[in-house]
Amino acid sequence: MNKNYCPSLTAYERRKSRVVTIGGLPMGGDYPIRVQSMTTVDTMDTQGSVEQCIRMIEAGCEYIRITAPSIKEAENLRNIKEELRKRGYSVPLIADIHFTPNAAEVAARIVEKVRINPGNYADKKKFEAIEYDDASYQAELDRIRERFVPLVRICKEHGTAMRIGTNHGSLSDRILSRYGDTPLGMVESALEFLRICEEEQYYEVVLSMKASNTQVMVQAYRLLVQKLDEEGLQPYPLHLGVTEAGEAEDGRIKSAVGIGTLLEDGLGDTVRVSLTEAPEAEAPVAKALIDRYTHRAEKAKPIKPLCNVPIDPFQYHRRETSEVENIGAQNVPRVVADLSRLRDISYADLKAVGHLYSMLLDKFNMNDLGADYIYTGDHPITFMLPNGLKEIVNYAQWQNLEDQENRHPLLTANQYSEAVQLHPKLNFIQAEISDLTSVLLEHLNNDRTVVLLLQTSNEHAMPELRKCFFRLMNNGVSTPCIIQRSYSELTPDQVQLYAATDVGGLLIDGLGDGVMLGTELLPEREKGEWLQTIDRLNNLSFGILQAARTRMSKTEYISCPSCGRTLFDLQETTAMIRKRTDHLKGVKIGIMGCIVNGPGEMADADYGYVGVGKDKIALYRGQTVVKKSVPADRAVDELIELIREDDRWLEPVRLEE
Repeated sequence: MNKNYCPSLTAYERRKSRVVTIGGLPMGGDYPIRVQSMTTVDTMDTQGSVEQCIRMIEAGCEYIRITAPSIKEAENLRNIKEELRKRGYSVPLIADIHFTPNAAEVAARIVEKVRINPGNYADKKKFEAIEYDDASYQAELDRIRERFVPLVRICKEHGTAMRIGTNHGSLSDRILSRYGDTPLGMVESALEFLRICEEEQYYEVVLSMKASNTQVMVQAYRLLVQKLDEEGLQPYPLHLGVTEAGEAEDGRIKSAVGIGTLLEDGLGDTVRVSLTEAPEAEAPVAKALIDRYTHRAEKAKPIKPLCNVPIDPFQYHRRETSEVENIGAQNVPRVVADLSRLRDISYADLKAVGHLYSMLLDKFNMNDLGADYIYTGDHPITFMLPNGLKEIVNYAQWQNLEDQENRHPLLTANQYSEAVQLHPKLNFIQAEISDLTSVLLEHLNNDRTVVLLLQTSNEHAMPELRKCFFRLMNNGVSTPCIIQRSYSELTPDQVQLYAATDVGGLLIDGLGDGVMLGTELLPEREKGEWLQTIDRLNNLSFGILQAARTRMSKTEYISCPSCGRTLFDLQETTAMIRKRTDHLKGVKIGIMGCIVNGPGEMADADYGYVGVGKDKIALYRGQTVVKKSVPADRAVDELIELIREDDRWLEPVRLEE
């Protein structure tokens, strides 16, 4: 199998794509990775759209997308564009098209780029399974060509660029019938339209493979690059995005896991971070993700090229590992919290890692974000830990402990090779790539008590850690591995995005049996500041595991970022639904502003809340509508009742202080 999907898995090298000029701002090739976002104001509100565009531009947005659901909105794009130009703004505009080829043909004469979704440009999705033979399938392709060629020719005539943007949740019934709900189906959906563009000798095309599921999204982009090369098609530029990422911390983490994983391997020419927030909040997040790679190549330490890639980059498989206590094998990835900078740790301090002590009841409660292990370094805990929480201490300290059975030592590779005393069940070894010598690998093959803490100081961190895993796999070593990353001189927002990229990028490929995050704060920081940092990193660890779909520990909200089609206040509604349901561990709820972003876009959700009219909501179980036209003031209660009917509702539990 051809596993090539990027220039290099070890050296940072950006994929050299075709240059596509959008207005006066080219993308691809050696041009910088561009930032874009999408308006949320009604497209018919010219002044409101213009004011929002200006706010987005001032926040760093380089391309602006505006929905055009019908001809009248498409025609009003001219007024928006003219007003922006009058005010001195030359930002390229992109028309977002769903279902309406005639609106696309109008918009292509006005704006610099149109985005079409191949899943619904020429198809009406009915969620029907239809069997196609080769002749009937070709007949469908001929029909699509007839509908699509007029737009291609208009774009070619007017110098208008196009994005063919596949969405995982809106694949046509035809694609689903032949390829299934798969990354390959996503790629083929786009390639069907792209081949028509090439037949018409139209090449000003950008491609995207968006999904809310980060594993599917990453696999689809990789497969797209591989298929373009395999078919001898041009290396078209890529627009990166995780669709319906959500809001606040969860939305940023999920976006970084998906987008950052691809940026690490040099893929991507423009980025849109989709948050259920004001669109001007999106551009700074996208820019922060992009800026990390500005000087990556010159700052990175060289990594020797790979001889063998032991994973399938287009399909998720978790690395097979031995079970060591509750780590590895089929266990969920574990969270290790770093408390080594604290001294005199008290019962109350463990609240920062999800274990809440009640003085009244003299007992601990653990929430869904309770760490599995704490690392205390040279300062072991002086009291009995709550059930379910285990302690790791430095080897020198562990050797002097009276109670060695209930604590586990952390050793360097050198200490391990010389150790005469080890824990009989679980020992942690901290290792970098240089420590993974043939001698250590042989020892690991014969020791079923070891878990590795893999770390790196390389600026090109994720690829070096990935190579560590590949070295273990290629040598038949099944030792479980915790991914350890520590960050210094970074803001909390940067740590959030960088950790989600470094750790999430490995988890998406099935690499890693846990995560341990740390930060290098100044030593004079007060204990309270350290506890806040520990709490933030603990929540971040669980957030990354959830975003990578490897450990579901909280409710997931698949919410669209809003646009001019939205029929209710998405931010307010999402907050309201979250308030009522955020205790439902592992339940996925889709919150969509309109039917365009309805059942398809929330393909991965267990339940859906979709706007279908003013103050009217449709409720879904999976992709099946079960309650139509529910009044908005009753819709959340009806949603909860639906969850009750499936025996998935739990009453919120208040933890005792």
